[in-house]
Amino acid sequence: MLISLTVGKVDAGVAVLLTEDKRLIEFPSILLPPFISSGSIVDITVSRNLASEAAAQKSFQALQSSILSTYGQQSPGSPVIRCRNATQTSVVLEWDPIAIATAEIRSLSLYRNGSKAGNIPKPMEMTSTKMSGLAVDTEYNFQLVLRTSAGVYSSEKLTVRTHKMTDLSGITVTPGMMAPPLRESLSGAVDRIGAKIVENVRIDTTHFVCMEGRGREWEKAVEMNIPVVRPEWVEGCEREGRIVGVRGYYLNADPKLRQVGQGVGLQQSPQQPQQQRRESQGQGSSTASIPPNQLPNRSRQDLPTPTSANNLRATNQPPPPSSPSEGGSPAPPPPEKDTPRDVSTSQMSPSQSTASAPVSPEAESSRSQTISSDRVDEQQPYQNLKPANPGGDGGTSLRRQDSASMVDVAL
Repeated sequence: MLISLTVGKVDAGVAVLLTEDKRLIEFPSILLPPFISSGSIVDITVSRNLASEAAAQKSFQALQSSILSTYGQQSPGSPVIRCRNATQTSVVLEWDPIAIATAEIRSLSLYRNGSKAGNIPKPMEMTSTKMSGLAVDTEYNFQLVLRTSAGVYSSEKLTVRTHKMTDLSGITVTPGMMAPPLRESLSGAVDRIGAKIVENVRIDTTHFVCMEGRGREWEKAVEMNIPVVRPEWVEGCEREGRIVGVRGYYLNADPKLRQVGQGVGLQQSPQQPQQQRRESQGQGSSTASIPPNQLPNRSRQDLPTPTSANNLRATNQPPPPSSPSEGGSPAPPPPEKDTPRDVSTSQMSPSQSTASAPVSPEAESSRSQTISSDRVDEQQPYQNLKPANPGGDGGTSLRRQDSASMVDVAL
């Protein structure tokens, strides 16, 4: 199509062209023929270039396909977290390498029980971490959250429970400088307690055992703040049946700081020594009588006669059966508890009984032994006798109380 236009004004960069209906068109001056000035008439032919248009469309489609294959086929994946090792107060977590495809990573965060514990440094390089300072025998939930330019991706929640003090399966030992026989003994002790032993210091190494503080592995353990202990620490755990403190087992620690117990198999109940002490006291009280010189400081004349003591004891015991072969009449039944006794025999004071008839030394000794046997029962030691309220005559009395009866003896 041919169009005739009149040049109205020509500048260095733009020329103003006028149509027949007096419309203005800005046109690049560089595209006009040379020596054009105001008032010149130029003819411009306009046509559509279909070939060039098809080539441009083809190039655009190829670019779109390249972008789709590069950025649209893959997307970042969710992290996969798992537990590598657990002890009484720490947990070692690990995960697969992070896959972000063509996206840009923003952060990789670790959450504990729903709260953010911190960000993982160098998330594209690190694949494990250690959580310390946990409570013993406590359940925790862990989760990884990956933030990228393509979105946020979270892992499944991992439930881990820390070990009890008696569970030694989480201990991981790395041996250091020591003699070969001692190393073999250490390996046997580690196997017996159910722990693990590794040759190199790792993130899950809990203790470094050696006799000398030198070597590359020792330096690595010190750098990672891993306790460096002597082989006796493993023996202490085996002896106690639980994990023991490392304070007394450092290389330069005082052996007196080690808390050596009786072990699991040698522990006694706190009631056993008391029971043995009561049995020994009971045996001693059943075979020996209390001599008169160890009684309270009272006059012997204030002691009751053997007759009154026997009468008091007879009220709590059934009468002996009478035998026809003895030839005598059956013994009369014992008096009832409410039946008054004969004042002349049961309530006679010791001074009256001694005044009526002289007492020989043999009778005096027999009477003291009888009173001692009445006051002290074979099943209860002398310490169970407690002072009762003062009597009416100014003296005191001893009272023994059990499930069967209660006997007061005046002194």
